[in-house]
Amino acid sequence: MAYQTRNPTTGHLLRTYPNHTEADIEAALDAAHTLYKSPWSRAPIQPRLRVLERLAEVIDARKDELARIVVEEMGKLISDARDEVWIIAEIARFYARKSEEFLAPVKIDSALGDAWIEHHPLGVMMVVEPWNFPYYQLMRVFAPNFAAGNPVISKHASIVPHCASIFAEMVEEAGAPKGAWANLFITSGQVSDIIADDRIVGAAMTGSEGAGTAIAIQAAKHLKKSTLEMGGNDVFVVLDDADLDHALEAGVFSRLHISGQECICAKRFVLHEAIAKTFLDRFTKAMATVTIEDPMDEATELGPLSSSEAAEGLAKQVQNAVEHGATLHLGGRQIAGEGFFFEPTILTNVTRDNPAYFEEFFGPVAQIYVVKNDDEIIDLANDSRFGLAGAIFSKNIERAKALASRIETGAVWINTFASTAPELPFGGVKRSGYGRELSHLGIKEFVNQKLVLVSKTA
Repeated sequence: MAYQTRNPTTGHLLRTYPNHTEADIEAALDAAHTLYKSPWSRAPIQPRLRVLERLAEVIDARKDELARIVVEEMGKLISDARDEVWIIAEIARFYARKSEEFLAPVKIDSALGDAWIEHHPLGVMMVVEPWNFPYYQLMRVFAPNFAAGNPVISKHASIVPHCASIFAEMVEEAGAPKGAWANLFITSGQVSDIIADDRIVGAAMTGSEGAGTAIAIQAAKHLKKSTLEMGGNDVFVVLDDADLDHALEAGVFSRLHISGQECICAKRFVLHEAIAKTFLDRFTKAMATVTIEDPMDEATELGPLSSSEAAEGLAKQVQNAVEHGATLHLGGRQIAGEGFFFEPTILTNVTRDNPAYFEEFFGPVAQIYVVKNDDEIIDLANDSRFGLAGAIFSKNIERAKALASRIETGAVWINTFASTAPELPFGGVKRSGYGRELSHLGIKEFVNQKLVLVSKTA
């Protein structure tokens, strides 16, 4: 597996990184385990929280540099790159300021005596993270585990090694002790071996179904907990009473955000028949006229996909969908020239026997479905192998809330596109995975929630 930075805007190879050796892996495991076994992991939490506060300051001081690196390495729009840098600083601050509260003892009323739950670290974590949010994905696992006292070993995606390296550099600059975070450029086979190591207590992954399945199997084989987030096929529901201007703006933004390479962006547009033609006509015009240019240009609305493999794979997916009966309403092709750009694309008439019906399209491809009533909305939304997120647009909030409660997914947004915040839990059901990151739920995924009881007879 080659770790290299290739600019998606030009296709040019900028630099390569050598893989870490078995000796490097052993050194990382030893440092992490030694740290966990030291007083650091069970000492008062405040010194760890001060490191997280300092990390946020380090990020703020380097925000322009960090944003440019993301644009160069995976093609994100500069405005979106700035947003990612901002949110990782906010996540660090959130856990710096809330972790003591989240991990405080919780009293339990019991007839058997004085009882409470304590929260203790479990040990060294192995995490595998994707390229589409190259800092955010790392901070989601680092901040809560560091606060809790769990050292983390990370394998990042092979196309964002610069982001991986600079994150590790910032953690060290913030004052984290040796072993708290290790970045390794390694293969999937080496990840499997690390999970099997007795010094590892759990694994977390965001990425593909194939990678998630392999990690879940290995973790289960060795009786270790895992959390997985493996993508989504989110519905974007527009009801007959929706504010169409607002829904249209949110829909275009959500489908094109990060060039459509986002697990919680709109993918299946579910339109009530009363507004379907109007919405589709306006949506088509908006998608067809977006500005596709250099992602460093502030006016650009759609940048490149992350790699040539991503663009080629998406083109094959679209072609396969059409060959199985879908209508190519707009776009559908890679854009000629330098870089890995892909046309904004709309598919209609996707039937259930079409492979596209169940697939996640990781790029600027929207599927359009038309329904007659709320029950058809629920049937279509839940007829999916995924269950990560979704959005509903309606002026009738009670109606939207009732629909949200019936959709089988990890989250639903009403009258806004799916997004993230440190205080909001992130995760899904079905093939989207299990477990949660962020919020008070994320920090408790890998802690020992220990019961202590003092008997009344003591």
